[in-house]
Amino acid sequence: MKNILARTPLMAMALVATVAYAAASFNYGLKPIQLGPDTWYVEGSTSDFSYENGGNIVNTAFVVTDEGVMVVDSGPSRQYGEQLKAAIKGVTDKPIVVVFNTHHHPDHFLGNQAFDVKTVEALPETIALIRQDGKTFNENMYRLAGDAMAGTEVTPPGTEAHAGILKLGAHEFELLSLSGHTPRDLAIYDRTTGILFGGDLIFHQRAPTTPNAILSEWNASLDTLAKLNAKLVVPGHGPASTSDAPIRQTRAWLQWLETTLRQSAQQGLDMNEVLAKPIPEDLAQLSLAKSEFTRSVSHLYPAMELEVLNQ
Repeated sequence: MKNILARTPLMAMALVATVAYAAASFNYGLKPIQLGPDTWYVEGSTSDFSYENGGNIVNTAFVVTDEGVMVVDSGPSRQYGEQLKAAIKGVTDKPIVVVFNTHHHPDHFLGNQAFDVKTVEALPETIALIRQDGKTFNENMYRLAGDAMAGTEVTPPGTEAHAGILKLGAHEFELLSLSGHTPRDLAIYDRTTGILFGGDLIFHQRAPTTPNAILSEWNASLDTLAKLNAKLVVPGHGPASTSDAPIRQTRAWLQWLETTLRQSAQQGLDMNEVLAKPIPEDLAQLSLAKSEFTRSVSHLYPAMELEVLNQ
């Protein structure tokens, strides 16, 4: 009886933790959409992070090969990662052999915890940025997405990825080390099917986010991706497309943004005056156009002012 009583507090704590986890569980309702041979993606919302979507504003994807499954991004939380694994299992019983994080923003790597860390890969600079900023990102996601983040901890990739060719079964993947959306961005081109996984270098029907953007490098990366002449483009956010519309749309936004900021700095406008500028009609139709423009002004305009002053 004494031993049972001694264990009772621990049992009670475990029960409380179990109940708390059950109350915090979040159903993302992930439904893989087949894009082509062996290839699926899970499309996220084009809205911003919220308690309602649990942070699911990102596209993830996977390719089933004879040697196992290649996954593109792990999602915004541990629960998302676990449900993505379950969704993949609903398509194939082949093992997951590699999970790529395309860059270090939280909606692309916080699902890593659900996977074998040895299979999770990212470019070296991305791994360093996850180690540097991951904790802050994770804490912020708890505030933005609520219970969907329950149990999520930062899990950096266990393996470095590098630009080059990766052959898995009949698929030949070209890994491209690029930059612009962040200091280091990974794009993956399946040469076998002609499908491009652009990560957040490409947005579609949603205004691009720019907290870490280097616009000149981003435009150069889009040039590289456009030259691939992909048969199908999977952006980091927004619907997949059988045309290059996502690349053209992303480029149009970035070029308008850079021109607007530069001309405003040359005219000596303050931030409020910049924010009062109209967004072109075609770009204003993009999801979150106004709010992303506001963020971009706060992220990028001070540096643009300094650049113009030093010319």
